[in-house]
Amino acid sequence: MKKVAFVTGAGQGIGKAIALRLAKDGFAVAVTDYNAATAQAVADEITQNAGSAIALTVDVADREQVLAAVEEARVKLHGFDVIVNNAGVAPSTPIESITPEVVDKVYNINVKGVIWGIQAAVKAFKAQQHGGKIINACSQAGHVGNPELAVYSSSKFAVRGLTQTAARDLAPLGITVNGYCPGIVKTPMWAEIDRQVSEAAGKPIGYGTEQFAKRITLGRLSEPEDVAACVSFLAGPDSDYMTGQSLLIDGGMVFS
Repeated sequence: MKKVAFVTGAGQGIGKAIALRLAKDGFAVAVTDYNAATAQAVADEITQNAGSAIALTVDVADREQVLAAVEEARVKLHGFDVIVNNAGVAPSTPIESITPEVVDKVYNINVKGVIWGIQAAVKAFKAQQHGGKIINACSQAGHVGNPELAVYSSSKFAVRGLTQTAARDLAPLGITVNGYCPGIVKTPMWAEIDRQVSEAAGKPIGYGTEQFAKRITLGRLSEPEDVAACVSFLAGPDSDYMTGQSLLIDGGMVFS
């Protein structure tokens, strides 16, 4: 019987790379996204390559939707072993321009979405009568505050705290909780951050990326597959004795 992984925000970028990698690792994957079409495209790609996947449309900010989707995945894929709470948004938010609306949007997705995912996973693991793995999307911006990204950075600090607390609370149930902390990854989300930062500086597109890339020890931006490899480790048996950690996979932007 294949192990089952549930990945949020899996229609593009890092989430897509994670879904494809976990399928390659032998998981049946529930590919979930706010965008039904992109989720379906990724699930189709997995099944066309002899993998097992279903696509589900989920707004992670909505607790009931998350609980329902996890239960649907558990029933349809005949099990539940790993959840990757990957979905997130990262608008540029200079301090003086922060609005209640942007705070609500970012926290509803990046923080509450992780809480609902954790709750849904615990329920599913209990239904399966075994433990499992919870893996949360953090960021190097959850270790060090990033300029122009106050709301995003603070949301990722929150995810790191949630990861540590959940690890302590859920260990008796045989559940491990860890996070992965990417740096600058070549994704549609990063392209949008670059556009906003470059525009704010009155510079051409690419300026933001250039400024951030100066801080990467390995001297290159990350590919989504770099991050997916870290998640593969966290989802597999080699990380069984690890919990409460948020692993930096950022090319050496932040050392801790």
